[in-house]
Amino acid sequence: MKKRERHEQILLQLKLRPHVRVAELATLFGVTTETVRRDMGDLERQGLLERAHGGASATHPGAHRDLDERRQERVVERERLAGLAASLVRDGDTVMIDAGSTTMVFARLLAFAETRVTAITNSLQIGMILGQSASARVILAPGNYLPQEAAVVGIDTCDYLARYQVDACFLGAAGLSEAGVTEAVEGFAAVKRAMMRQSAACRFLIDASKFGLTQLDVVAQFEEMDTLVSDRAPDPALAACLAESGVRTFAP
Repeated sequence: MKKRERHEQILLQLKLRPHVRVAELATLFGVTTETVRRDMGDLERQGLLERAHGGASATHPGAHRDLDERRQERVVERERLAGLAASLVRDGDTVMIDAGSTTMVFARLLAFAETRVTAITNSLQIGMILGQSASARVILAPGNYLPQEAAVVGIDTCDYLARYQVDACFLGAAGLSEAGVTEAVEGFAAVKRAMMRQSAACRFLIDASKFGLTQLDVVAQFEEMDTLVSDRAPDPALAACLAESGVRTFAP
């Protein structure tokens, strides 16, 4: 059986049942388990399935993708957005930065500019990025580790954040709609809300691909946002909701 035929058969099996196992497919196709794993890897990179538990599952609309995958998308847009956000930080500021692909770019720009800043974060990668700058002081929050997000969440994280008061928080999100700011990763919304409570200003870094999306956990209503930073302006209806609540929007 050729590779293309195996790929078609794997996708057909996933239409018939929600999960397929590597060993079962190897026997069915008469190939090694390594060959099936490579096939699944090819299909996963195309977004056609999700590998898990010794096999693979069908993708579903709205499925949240892990950090490494999200980092490869909308690179130019995130650079533009992050540059605008970095321009809002002044030397000597104290900030909280939550975990995410966009906030990682923001942190990298702060480090590159050698902005003098004290940053508190729940992201190990953001901590390492900013830690490369001699001008930055980095404080890492404790908590339950999420390997797929390289971040910590939970009660210990939120309690730790409550020990600090900062000038501003810079937060990502998985959705921005008329329902407000929403999040898809379990535990992230609570951390974002904890950071908001400890910040004089709440600044959300949300790229335009998230506009109109509503995820499970509500992070904030419009009136709780101070600033939206994005790679383009929201559509008129969403822009009107933001303006009515006094949210400042920064976009190219």
